[in-house]
Amino acid sequence: MFKALVLDNANGFQATLQSVDEARLPAADVTVAVQYSTLNYKDGLAICNKSPVVRSWPMVAGIDGAGTVLESSHPAWKAGDAFVHNGWGVGETHWGCLAEKARLKGDWLVKLPAAFTPRLAMAIGTAGYTAMLCVLALEDHGVKPGTGEVLVTGATGGVGSVAIALLGKLGYQVVAATGKVAEADYLKALGASAIIDREELAKPGKPFQKERWAAVVDAVGSHTLANALAQTRYGGVVAACGLAQGMDLPTTVMPFILRGVTLAGIDSVMAPLPKRQRAWDRLARDLDPALLERMVEEVPLADVITKAQQLMAGQVRGRVVVRIA
Repeated sequence: MFKALVLDNANGFQATLQSVDEARLPAADVTVAVQYSTLNYKDGLAICNKSPVVRSWPMVAGIDGAGTVLESSHPAWKAGDAFVHNGWGVGETHWGCLAEKARLKGDWLVKLPAAFTPRLAMAIGTAGYTAMLCVLALEDHGVKPGTGEVLVTGATGGVGSVAIALLGKLGYQVVAATGKVAEADYLKALGASAIIDREELAKPGKPFQKERWAAVVDAVGSHTLANALAQTRYGGVVAACGLAQGMDLPTTVMPFILRGVTLAGIDSVMAPLPKRQRAWDRLARDLDPALLERMVEEVPLADVITKAQQLMAGQVRGRVVVRIA
């Protein structure tokens, strides 16, 4: 038996911490002991039943996990190996990692970089790994430090916080958009050079506006993304990875055909292994662990449901690490 956060809708939706028989674990080729997990925005949606994230019931929540391999029939993994897992539909269609044990596909796992403990890997989690994919998209598009201001929306969230820390350390001039004015000192400590109120971007705006941003990392979507596109400078790039404001995009083709703006979609869930490994290797090199600790709150597995409710209410900043053992 092992403890797991189980979501079920058999008699109305319920999220409960249960003891689960190991025989119920789904089929896959690697069985792991999860030492740490994390609470991402998607986890919050699932645990609070705010969106149809879960597509198979009952479901063990948790899209991220890090720990040690217990058993493996996969050629790349053996007992004792340290792993990190992000995405691949885990916590949606396949039992997840907010549990003491999980059974996962070896092709989904990334070797835990030597620079990281399982706890540090989950302090990064899908949010931080997604932020790194965004930074790589900016670099691949030719955006260099000194090019101009880089806007980060949803700045106090997991993706935003890590993106600011990464971009700041790399030498970019980061402008953080947030609705939490009281968190200005936190954002500047991470690496933001300026703070703007998210309301400047959150309302409907003109489809073509004064140029400002050399690049954008957007985790918000909707009018915020539309306004960011309308303000991006000629040849700039906008990395879009989230929908905290909404999944709509009320914009026009004007930024794309008159300024050559690139909208780069960032998917972390199904990204191929080489892309994942590149991101984790860069995180090991470019993310300051001391800055990471500034944004981390650690909670035990027993407190995850309450913390998920707080996350959905906008009462959480940075990253939430879940201690499993």
